[in-house]
Amino acid sequence: MAIPLNWYKETALVIREGLEKAGSPIPRVALVLGSGLGGLEEEMEQAAVFSYEDLPHMPQPSALGHAGTLTCGRLSGRETAVLSGRIHAYEGYTMEETAYAVRVLLLLGVRTLILTNAAGAVNPSFHPGELMLVTDHIKLTADSPARGKLPAVFGPMFPDMSQVYALRLRELALRCAREEGIALREGCYFYMPGPQYETPAEIRAVRSLGGDAVGMSTVAEAIAGAQGGMEVAAISCLTNMAAGMVTEHTLGHEEVRQTAALAADSFRRLLRRFVGSL
Repeated sequence: MAIPLNWYKETALVIREGLEKAGSPIPRVALVLGSGLGGLEEEMEQAAVFSYEDLPHMPQPSALGHAGTLTCGRLSGRETAVLSGRIHAYEGYTMEETAYAVRVLLLLGVRTLILTNAAGAVNPSFHPGELMLVTDHIKLTADSPARGKLPAVFGPMFPDMSQVYALRLRELALRCAREEGIALREGCYFYMPGPQYETPAEIRAVRSLGGDAVGMSTVAEAIAGAQGGMEVAAISCLTNMAAGMVTEHTLGHEEVRQTAALAADSFRRLLRRFVGSL
């Protein structure tokens, strides 16, 4: 059963009223920060901060490194909403619930969605600490945020997925990376539901199917954003080599967070310029 439209509207209304009270702008750009990639929200001007706990019907994150706050203000001169903490299906949520915030922001008027994540490198030429611009994704799981009878405002029942990650934004991100002197890989993001890390056999399958990086987030938000008519971009921070890519290596969330922290400076520089160039 689909989430009622009035839930989305009630959450959006609380945000809108809070922005008006704080004198903060209505966002036109949304930025979702992945595991260990927070910090940009602290640089925003005219900021209004909302805890997910204070927003009606908003799903609550439980994963480490996801603060659960929405900050709206100006980043690099652009009216921006920054979500510090996302919802994952592995926390027990449906894909519709993981995309809840995206659709709330769509009702507020956001038309550009920038997603970030921490991911495992599958392409053997990639290395931990590098950034990858997502050019496409693969999702073989059954659930979808587009599933069910959704309100028309969220887009068609059968959304086109041939250009989920907008070419215009990808070209802009590559240009911004060059201007900042940051190496930005390009590749296909393979979604796995988690929360367990993949087996070496699964990673061999991911690689043979065309995946360059693997992760447990982003795709539901990208589908919902594209379905609703948003321009979507996604950038992965490659925090580790996926299972089996390095012999006798045990994967853990702390490694993900530590590597993301090491890449944080270049990641923030890229995102600042990217947002400011929109």
